[in-house]
Formats: sequence, C-alpha cells, structure tokens
Amino acid sequence: MNADAFLAAVKGKLIVSCQALADEPLHGAEVMAKMAIAAKIGGAAAIRANGPSDIRAIKAAVALPVIGLYKQGDSGVYITPTFDAAAEVAEAGADVIALDCTLRPRPDGSRIDELLARIHRELGVPIFADVSTLSEAQAAAEAGATMAAPTLSGYTENSRAQDNPDFDLLADMIATLPIPVIAEGRIHTPAQARRALDMGAWAVAVGSAISRPRTITARFARTLTVV
Repeated sequence: MNADAFLAAVKGKLIVSCQALADEPLHGAEVMAKMAIAAKIGGAAAIRANGPSDIRAIKAAVALPVIGLYKQGDSGVYITPTFDAAAEVAEAGADVIALDCTLRPRPDGSRIDELLARIHRELGVPIFADVSTLSEAQAAAEAGATMAAPTLSGYTENSRAQDNPDFDLLADMIATLPIPVIAEGRIHTPAQARRALDMGAWAVAVGSAISRPRTITARFARTLTVV
C-alpha cells in the first residue's frame, strides 16, 4: 500500500493501537491479533502494532492497513530506533513505519534525516513520525516523513507533561506542516477524538483507552479512590 492509498483509507477515521508490552497480561501476537479483529468490527480503519510477530499476526487476521513500529528498550529513543528495526517492521508486512522522530540522540548515533532518507531509499515504506514538539515535527516533514503525530508530547524533556491530549501542539502542527497530521497521545474519550478531527486532524489514533484493560481499569480505580 502506497502513501496515498493509506492516507485515503484513514482520512477522518479511527486508528486503533493494539499493543501490549511483555509485563502486560494481554502480551502476545495471538491476543493482539484478536484485539485487532475486535477493533475492525468496531469500526477501526487501521491498526498500529508493535514488533514483527504482532505485525505478522495482525496482518494475517484483518484486512486493514497496519502502522508498524518496534519498541526496543524502555527509555530515550526506543520506538523503531534504528534502520535495522525499521527493516524488521517492513519485512513483517507493515504498510507504514512509525518511529521516534524527536531530535534526541539515537542509539546508533544516526541523525533523523539520515534515517528517514535510508528508509525511503531502501524500504520504500511511508513514514509516520512520532514527535513531541513543533520543531521536531517540522524537521521530520523536511526530512521526508509522510505524516506526523504529537505522540511523544509529554514524554520527553522538551515537552510539557499533562494528562490530556496536547491540543495546542496538535493545532500548531495542523497549521504549520505540509503533511497530514494524525492526532495521537492520551486521547481518552470519543469527545476528545471528535475535537481533534474538528480541529483538522487527518485521522485519530487511540491506544490505551481502547486496547489496554489494565490502564482503563486503573483510571477508573483512581477516580473512585477516596482521598
């Protein structure tokens, strides 16, 4: 699937992130494939998935585009941090490669513009840029990212931590970037998703609020705790 076909498939629609890390009860490719089936039945237009095994299982289970990434490590740049990680995502069948496009040091010392150029040249797969600031988004767009999202806002030293979506950054990206902007990051409710689309987001990606029961339960439990 080329970039134009992917963007047409998700425009104005919901992307569901089906991910479970090793310490989560739902971890495993078979479970994530079933989660993707449930998301498709519910109306998802695409799936975001982590790791080659999950990507392969989901591609076999649903006829939806898959945004693939590969989390390696748990701090710093760990979302598809290297070309080798991106190559594994592409080989697994991902239609789009998502990666950390912040300007932080990468584990292999590469620059983000070098990495994006190599992905285009050798893999030929559209790139989904996860960023935390407007300057990072602009740099990613200049380097050839196909689309960008404020996924990492609140998770880097250059961005402000908050509980809700970074609508300010989303608005700045929509107003500034020459590429489609996907709303992603701490979208907890349908109303927030609707607000993002109304602001001009190309599509909305939701993860924990849909596909992570442990996180959903914890939010309810915290709200009900008597202080």
